[in-house]
Amino acid sequence: MRKTADSFWEFLDVPLRAPARWLLVALIVPLLASFVFPLWRISMKAPQYPQGLTMDIYSYKLVGGHGGRDVNEINGLNHYIGMHTITRDELRDLDWIPFGLAAMALLALRAALLGNVRAMIDLSMIAAYISIVAFGRFVCMLWDFGHNLDPKAPVTIEPFMPVVIGSKQVANFMTHSMPQLGSLLLGVFTAGVWGITLWYLWRGRRESAALVATH
Repeated sequence: MRKTADSFWEFLDVPLRAPARWLLVALIVPLLASFVFPLWRISMKAPQYPQGLTMDIYSYKLVGGHGGRDVNEINGLNHYIGMHTITRDELRDLDWIPFGLAAMALLALRAALLGNVRAMIDLSMIAAYISIVAFGRFVCMLWDFGHNLDPKAPVTIEPFMPVVIGSKQVANFMTHSMPQLGSLLLGVFTAGVWGITLWYLWRGRRESAALVATH
């Protein structure tokens, strides 16, 4: 059993093969493309807004529909129930995301050029950490927006949890919240990195077991 463990840990220092290196380079493309597309979209519909109001959240900016006017409309409506004004400053907890994505791109490039199995494990954990923390901070901000309402607002409603994924009725508005192409591209990168890592770990465990069986 000791030989199995030793051979497996030695496998972690094995350099990546060429196909894995090229796949890593290819995965950097969707990661960088996630900067260009929105990560999340929040939209609202009501009888007085038949065309709906939309707000796209990018990794570095906030964009409203109808030429940017929808953000002001949404903030005007939120004012009546005492919700915080939605601005990029209010979403400052997400300001680290562009730096996290850039860091992952650099680490993936480094792993493609110089990496081994151990470097892939590190990259996989970082990718999972950034994805989970970014989503967790987004959920926390939604909770804060829906629960920390101004008691002096013109319209008083019970604190609520805004919809994270899917649809939810709030007063006379049907609100929708869904991930967008930017999140999908980020998911492609994360899934690809984890796929490479798990394949190498499976291969290493199989080869270490075969090595023991021959002795």
